[in-house]
Amino acid sequence: MPSKTEARPLVVAKIGGSLHASPDLARWIAALKNYPHRLTLVSGGGPFADAVRAAQPKIGFPDTAAHAMAVLAMEQYALALASLHDLDLAGTREEIEAIHARGRVALWRPSPMVGAARDIAPGWDVTSDSLAAWLARETNAAALLMIKSVDVGVDLALRDLVSAGVVDPAFPTYVDGTPVFVAGPRALADAAQLLTGGALPGVPVAASTQKIAS
Repeated sequence: MPSKTEARPLVVAKIGGSLHASPDLARWIAALKNYPHRLTLVSGGGPFADAVRAAQPKIGFPDTAAHAMAVLAMEQYALALASLHDLDLAGTREEIEAIHARGRVALWRPSPMVGAARDIAPGWDVTSDSLAAWLARETNAAALLMIKSVDVGVDLALRDLVSAGVVDPAFPTYVDGTPVFVAGPRALADAAQLLTGGALPGVPVAASTQKIAS
């Protein structure tokens, strides 16, 4: 018989760093807190990752260093979000599970797990989008919700998201079968209601389904 925690579906939700200066950021986080099961939140790098991108051509450090710095940028942004929105930081699978067991949302600090991984290619093709997909796969998430600052159309495949620049080039590789939903500004209006009922807002990609089984 599955444990009480295992019986609650797990969703990984990635909030794009481009939302860092938008009033939608606080509204999205408030809506996500209504999800009644297990939720792990992944933040982008926001302005901290932008600083890494801007510094690389000036200083000349390689992509491997830039990748590690961008992961730290995600941590910086996560620290800010945790302090502003009453979220619990987690750097390991065990910490994530402990937070979920308390009925709280886990906000991922990626450095410990990404640093130990051997299947993550360091470079700008692997951004926080792919890292969120990797985490969803590693934790056997029921779905991955990508919250973006732009809306997308229906009936899209993963390759369409890549070609439109909605996700990074490596994203399809790391998704590896996880159902994906993409939610832009239009999805915010009814996001809280959907999440309260255990459903996900946004547009399902490929064979994703709209309702997560409870």
